[in-house]
Amino acid sequence: MPSYEYPFNERIRTLLRLEDIFIKIQHNIATGHEFAHYSAIASLFQMLDVMDRGDLKSELLQELDRQKITMHGLRGNPSIAEDVLKGILDEIEATSHVLRNSVVRLGQTLRDNEWLMSIKQRAGIPGGLCEFDLPSYHYWLGLDAESRIADFNLWLKPLMPAYDAIRIILHMLRGSGATTQLIAGKGTFQQMLNGTKPAQMLRIALADDVSCFPEVSANKYAVNIRFISLQGGHKPHLCDENVHFSLTLCNL
Repeated sequence: MPSYEYPFNERIRTLLRLEDIFIKIQHNIATGHEFAHYSAIASLFQMLDVMDRGDLKSELLQELDRQKITMHGLRGNPSIAEDVLKGILDEIEATSHVLRNSVVRLGQTLRDNEWLMSIKQRAGIPGGLCEFDLPSYHYWLGLDAESRIADFNLWLKPLMPAYDAIRIILHMLRGSGATTQLIAGKGTFQQMLNGTKPAQMLRIALADDVSCFPEVSANKYAVNIRFISLQGGHKPHLCDENVHFSLTLCNL
C-alpha cells in the first residue's frame, strides 16, 4: 500500500530527509557494487549538508528527553503493556546516553577527513568525479567491496547515535494519531484543523490499485490535498475520479 508523508515544520522535515539519506546510504553500501558505493558517497555529502543546518544534536536530545518524560508518565496505565513501555524507555535512555557523551559535532569526523572533503569539493561540479579528476577516488572504487564497506562503517560509526535518535522519534511520531478513512471527491479534499495542538506531520495511504499520488498544502489551520495522475511520463493532471484514502494526523 503506497503511503506519503507531509511534514508541517522544518524540524520534522529535516528528520525525514536525514532518515531517507541514511536508508539510501545503508542500502547502497550493502549492495557492494562500486557504482552503488559511488552513490553512497554522494548521499554521505548530502547528509553532511543537511546536518549543518542548525544544532541537530541538541534538538534530538531535547526531543528524546521530552519523550522519556512522556513515557514515564504512562507507567502504571493498565492499557499500556509494561514490558513494551520498558523497552522503549531503555532504547531512549541508551540512545540519549551515547549521543550526549559524544564530544564532537555531528559529522565533524567526516569534515576532518581531507580525502573525503576533496571528493566533496569536486562532487558539486557536474561530472566532476571522473577518473582524471580524482584518481585516488577511482583507485578506492576499484578496491574489493569488503575494503570499501569497512571504510563506510568507520565513517558512519560516529553518526549512528544520531540515526538511532531520528529512527526512535519518527517511529513514535508515525505511531501517534488516529487514522480516518476518507474520500476525495473528483480528486480534491480539504479539512480544517484544530489549531490548539497543531499536527507535526500527516500520512496518506492509498490502495495498490489507485493510480494517482497526493499533492499536499497544509498549515496549522487546514489541509488541502489534490490527487494527481501521471501516465506515460506526460504532464501530471488532476484525477477526475473519487479517490479513497486514509489520513493520519501525527503529533508527538
